[in-house]
Parts: sequence; C-alpha cells; structure tokens
Amino acid sequence: MLKPFLAIFLCSILTLTSSQPTEFLYQDFSKAGNNIILQNSAKLINHEKSTIIQLTNTTSRVIGHAFYSSPIKFKTSPNGTVSSFSTTFTLGTVPEFKTLGGHGMAFVISPSTNLQSGLPSQFLGLFSNSNLGNSTNHIFAVEFDTVQDFEFLDINDHHIGINLNTLISNFSAPAAYFLENSTKVNLTMKDGHTIQAWIDYNSKTHVINVTISPFPTKPTIPLLSYKYDLSQILEENMYVGFSAATGLLASSHYVLGWSFNMSGPSLSLPMPSLPPPPNSSSKKHKATLAIALSSSISIFLALVFVISIYVVVRIKDRDVIEDWELTIGPNRFPYHDLREATKGFREKELLGRGGFGRVYKGTLPKTNTQIAVKRISHESKQGIQEFVAEIASIGKLRHRNLVQLIGWCRRRGDLLLVYDYMPYGSLDKYLFDQEKAGHILNWEQRFRIIKGVASGLFYLHEGWEKVVIHRDVKASNVLLDGDFNGRLGDFGLARLHDHGAALGTTRLVGTLGYIAPELSRTGHVTTSSDVFAFGALLLEVVCGRRPIENRSKNDQEIVLVDWVWMKWNEGKVMEVIDPKLKGKYDEKEVLMVIKLGLMCSSDDPKLRPNMRLVIRYLDGEISLPEVLRAPFMDDLRINGDEPPIEDYVYSFGTSSSGISLHSYSTGNGIKGYSTYASLSPTI
Repeated sequence: MLKPFLAIFLCSILTLTSSQPTEFLYQDFSKAGNNIILQNSAKLINHEKSTIIQLTNTTSRVIGHAFYSSPIKFKTSPNGTVSSFSTTFTLGTVPEFKTLGGHGMAFVISPSTNLQSGLPSQFLGLFSNSNLGNSTNHIFAVEFDTVQDFEFLDINDHHIGINLNTLISNFSAPAAYFLENSTKVNLTMKDGHTIQAWIDYNSKTHVINVTISPFPTKPTIPLLSYKYDLSQILEENMYVGFSAATGLLASSHYVLGWSFNMSGPSLSLPMPSLPPPPNSSSKKHKATLAIALSSSISIFLALVFVISIYVVVRIKDRDVIEDWELTIGPNRFPYHDLREATKGFREKELLGRGGFGRVYKGTLPKTNTQIAVKRISHESKQGIQEFVAEIASIGKLRHRNLVQLIGWCRRRGDLLLVYDYMPYGSLDKYLFDQEKAGHILNWEQRFRIIKGVASGLFYLHEGWEKVVIHRDVKASNVLLDGDFNGRLGDFGLARLHDHGAALGTTRLVGTLGYIAPELSRTGHVTTSSDVFAFGALLLEVVCGRRPIENRSKNDQEIVLVDWVWMKWNEGKVMEVIDPKLKGKYDEKEVLMVIKLGLMCSSDDPKLRPNMRLVIRYLDGEISLPEVLRAPFMDDLRINGDEPPIEDYVYSFGTSSSGISLHSYSTGNGIKGYSTYASLSPTI
C-alpha cells in the first residue's frame, strides 16, 4: 500500500529538483535539447563529430547569447547570501584577422535571458550606454576581451576581467596561467587555440577565483582572485550563460564544452576528447589572413581601428552645449573629465545614494583635486534652463560652513553637480551608526558642528545677495570636513528670492520630522521653515536619536521633540542626552542646546528665533528666555470644564523648573488658560 505513495513522493522530489537545477555537464551540445537558449547570431554547429556553440561569426557588429534555459537558485531566500558555485568551460576565439580580435566574450550570470538592450562591439552584448553601471542590472560577468577599449579602462587587448554591473572591470589581468613551479605563462586568446576556464565562488570567504589553462588540468594558482560578496549583486534565481559580440573587426567565438555546479566543484572537461575551435578554411578567410600577414596593411588597420575607437568615444562623450549654457558661467565641466575622474562612475567610487541621485568620489586628473559628483536625472517641473541657472546661482555661495558647489555639467537628461569632497561623510552616520562610522563624536565636536551649521544658515538667510531657503536641513545633509567641522550641503531643494520679497507657495518637499507644520497647511516657505528643521537637528545631536522613530514595543512612532518636552516636565531632562557621550559634556551648553532646540521646534513660526538670534544664543552673547510655550498644551479645556491646575504643574525636585498658568479671557467672556513651561536653570 505504501509503494504507490512512495513512488509519487519520489516523483515530486525529482520534479522539484529538475525545476531548480544545481549541476549539469555538456561535453557535446547535441544532447542539450531545449536546455540551451540560443539568441541572435548564436547557433549550434557540427564540428569534428561533435556539436559546439558558435556565439558569433565573422560578421561585423553582431551579438550572440547562449543561456541555460532554467533559472538556478543562487540564494535560499530573497535576502539570503549567495551559495558557493563553480563552473568550467572551454572556449575558442578565431579572429577574422589573425592579430586583431573583435571583440570578445563573457561568462554571464543574469536575472533574465533577455539582454536585448545590450550593444555589440565593446559592450559585448551585455549593456548599453543607458544602463552601464546601474545597480539594478544585477549582472555578474567574467570577460575574455580581445580588444583594448580605452573607454572602459582596459589594460590590454588580451585580458580577463571580473565585472559587476558594468564593463569597467573591478579586477583584471592579462591572459595567463601558472605552472606548478609558479611560473607565469602568458596566453594569447586570438591564436585560435582552445582554452579551458574555471570560475569558482566561495560563499564563506566571498572570494571569486578565475583560472585558465590550455591544458585539461586546473592550475593550483588562479589568474584572478577577487574578494566581493556577490549577495549584493545576484538575486535569488538567476540564469547562467555566455555573451559575445563583434565590432568593426570580427571574431568567431565558440563554447566547446560546459559544466556547472551549485553544490561543489564543477566537473572537469577532458580536453583531449573536445574538438578544437574551427579554423575557417574558406577562400575568404585565407584571403583575409594573407592580407593580415602583410605588415603594412596590419599597421594601417591598427591605426584605423585606434582612430575609430577614439572618434567613437569622443562622439559618445561629446558635450552638446546650447547657447544659453554659455551664459551660465565658467564652472561647466566637460562630461569626459567627470567620467574619467570617477573612473566611469563605477560602483567602487559610490559614496552614497538618495532620492535625488547618486554621489561618486572622484579625482580631477589635471589638478589631482578630490571632488564629489552628484549624478541626478532632471525631473523638475521647471525647464532645465531655469533649473541650471538657479544651480549656478547657488554655486556663487561662499562660506566656510557650506559644502561648496564648484561646478556642473549637463549631458542629455542628466545633471552632474560637482562639490568639494568631504572625507568624513555625513553627520547622521556618526550619530546613528557608530559601527559604520568607526568614531563617536564627543560633545566638543558636536557643539562645534552645531555652531558651524548655524553660521552657514545665517549666511543663507541674511548674509548673501539673495535669501536662500535650504528646505532640507537634516543630519544626512550636514557633511564633515577633514577637521570634523560641519558643512551644510545638498541644495537640490533650495529656493532663492530677493530680500524683502515673499517666495510664495510651493509644493511640500523635505523629510518627515524636519518639515515645519505650517507648510502642510499653507505651502508658504520662509526662513522660519529652515529654523524648524534646525531645531530638529539640535535635538538629534544632543539626544543621538532621529526626529521620528519606532522605539516602543507596539511600533508606535516616537516624536523626538514631544519626548524631550515630556522629560523636561518630568524633571528628567538629563535622560535625553545621548548615552554614547558617557556623561562627558558641558552641562550648561547641553541644556542650552536642548532649550534652543525646543524654541526652534515651536509649532508657531512667530515664536521661533531667526538665525541671527540663534547664533547670539550659541555664542553666549545673550541668555535664552525664561519660559517657553509648551506646544502640546494649547487646549486645556475638556468638555468645557476648566482642568485642575495640579494636572499641569510638575515638581522638578531641587530644580526650580515648573509650569506657570496665565489666565486670559476672550471677547465673549469665556475664560481660558495659556500654558508656559519654565525651563530652569536659566541659561
């Protein structure tokens, strides 16, 4: 009775296993059937009693793709780590002209078999200008490149490279293999000989090893060994395969055998039983080969090729400058310079990303100056001309506590903003992620940062030829220079207007917790809106907590300013101070900053101080007021009854702090109360 059920169970297991393959071996692709997907110029050909994959032929500017048809499970869950894997394959490249390859091939792990956006030539059928370097590609590739592409910083015309979402190799080396005595032997991939390649990934060490050899035995020393956690690139289910492309010059690219394994080393391919790649014996090939052997023609073709590549790169990177851009100012950078400075905007140079774009670290080649380049797509409702003009105006700002915008560039729909490079990054990292920052800011540093940001805001509001409203003051937009001085940056939301003129209404933008409450009602931005955000920043710096965060067991949001008010009224104000300071701070300064943060965070913009007054408070020129309005006690009437006074008067122990009630009467004779919190000791 159990046998039928056992058979059904085993059948289910086999079906599940077949839907998620972990291992396969093809010494002859005639047995592959529907397991191999061939696209574009790729096809199966019979050669010496065997069937091999031909990815490309000697036709110019074609692409060939070959993928294993079933997705392979690289992760146990969407957010898990990539498992170890191993693959072995034999490849052959037969160029149309003996010494000139065109262009190369790659082993690919991709989330899809559809790479139709890939271009031929130097893009190897993988990427295009529009998606090169995008983290959303989720593509891992090992390239076997036979053309030196200066655009992608190739080291020579016969190299092997490890690529992550781009064609600028994260690590590459000239094609070579190692003998048992560690002697390195160079290989030329364009000589038509069969080469075997091994690619291994260790999930524990995160090391990617790439090994090649013209012999069936795997060398003990890999050619490439690169440490990178592929969990950041690969998704749960991925496709494995090959991609190749030709350019102005062409090569026939072949895969003669292939094995893959997710549960251990991939099976070896006995090269003596594998056919060598076809060497074209057609009259056309013999004629071209004879031409290639002529030194004068070879030199001429090489020159034509180099010039063609140079022209293509220059045309692709050329700046189309409209007449109005010439009136903006002299700080317009050539796109080519910024691309070179950031090494092609590669992931390794990425400093951070946000809602308005990515920021890359760069070094200007001519001056060796370090810069930060923000790359954003223009989606403003303004015309791009007005937007750039406004950015250029902000670029005229000069203050030691502002991140200097030193230039810009426009290329199609992209805007590139060039800033001073801040080596210590943003303030929020040091307040909320000490493990990543590797440093805890002491109180002296925090107080200096606060005063610096206040000085920068005062300059924006009153010290320049126009009034600049930043609209996005927050810890992540405060950057730290080499001396841990605070500089306010990211003027992507800033708005300018003349002194004495109103800016008018605008759409609600900014970050929750820093947005002044009146903006949601009126949409009318003022310098007081920036003051409100600065108040939230003051409390962040003192408390080491975000303006809004989940801290309670039932995941209710805690608003920082309300929590600080509550601690004041409980007489426990010292409990709000960041415990990471370990009690090492100036108590008078800390209490003054807390009180100033509450003043700036007032719901009523009329009760907030301007930045001129804030600076005087911080410099100790004047003392803070004795009492502040408690924002959460605006309405003391419950069902028309007057509440008992003892409900709103709190004991502060030895402190003289308290709540004082002041009666008032309205025009219709109704009596009420206004409530103020006396925050002592007097600062």
